[in-house]
Amino acid sequence: MKSKLYYVLYFLYAIVVAFVLYLNGVFTGEWGSYTNLAINIGFLIIIGIIFVISSVSFGRLNRVTYELEDVMLRLLKEYKEADGKNLWKNYKDNAKVFEEKELQDAFNKYRLRLKRARRGTDASCDLGEYINEELLDRVGMNYFNSGVSGTLTGLGILGTFLGLSMGLGAFSGDDIFTISDNVGSLLSGMKVAFHTSVYGILFSLVFNIAYRGIMSDAYETLGEFLGVFRQTAQPGGVKEDENAATMLVYQAGIANTLKQMLELLKGGAMEQTAGVERIVDKFTTQMQAALDTDFQKLGNVLKNAGEEQAVSAVNAAQMVEAVTALVEVNRSVQAALANVMERQETFAGQLAEQKKMLADTCSDMSDEISSQIYTFEQMRNLYEK
Repeated sequence: MKSKLYYVLYFLYAIVVAFVLYLNGVFTGEWGSYTNLAINIGFLIIIGIIFVISSVSFGRLNRVTYELEDVMLRLLKEYKEADGKNLWKNYKDNAKVFEEKELQDAFNKYRLRLKRARRGTDASCDLGEYINEELLDRVGMNYFNSGVSGTLTGLGILGTFLGLSMGLGAFSGDDIFTISDNVGSLLSGMKVAFHTSVYGILFSLVFNIAYRGIMSDAYETLGEFLGVFRQTAQPGGVKEDENAATMLVYQAGIANTLKQMLELLKGGAMEQTAGVERIVDKFTTQMQAALDTDFQKLGNVLKNAGEEQAVSAVNAAQMVEAVTALVEVNRSVQAALANVMERQETFAGQLAEQKKMLADTCSDMSDEISSQIYTFEQMRNLYEK
């Protein structure tokens, strides 16, 4: 059975461990390099830990798969004994359909969903929405096992580079005699490289085959279980004729209500129209009589307001002209200040040039005076002599 394929990993692992120990002289007493043995043992320990974690997840997945298969066979047996009658009434209140917690929790969610559907608060659903491949992936730790094959290959490649680095690091010499003495260390490092590569790739291939076989078996069993459940115990949804009948009743109720409203409106339409006309006429007459004087006052107030608004518009125009003139004056002042700044900058440049010329002149005069003093000192010394 495909679900037992991961046992091959333990058998292969034992063979590889024995082979590595034999190559390093553990069984024969001819001990080789302790470094090589330590590296191989370290890699095998890491691989063993990975296999243990994967085996735990495979065991859980196999238990779920066996549970699905057992329930499927039980459904077929009960369906046959019930002469082809739907078995949902036997399972709708059964809280112990599955022994595995993951499956029972998913089935309980499915039952609650159906209860809400019966109360009209939810739609009917399928068991495949809860017991599906995602559930199997979670139980089988697919997020971990899907990367184990690549990890094993990576460990083999890592061992290859590590062994080559060890061999090349210990390899030295400038002539044929010293090189021949260090060939042993190079070969020892290459031994580590090839050994880790071989069993890393071998483990990766075997694990990938076992992993895919276990998952395909679980998916296949899940499909068969869902098919049997839909055939034997899937509760029927709301029938189309029931939906149609409900819709017809609802539409009939609405039509009856609209009919009553139309009759009420039709019976009193004429009287209501006449009454409304009388009310409107009376209201218009009273409004005209009561508000005639007030409308005149309102007109006078609006007229005065219009005149004041015209005066305000004139004042606003004058203010705009004044502001415009002020802006022009401000621009003129800014231009004048800019000219003054340019003149000050020019004057400052001239002062700097004059300062430089004065400094140069002073320096020249100082040099000339120093030269004359030196000449005078020389002449005085000559005269004293």
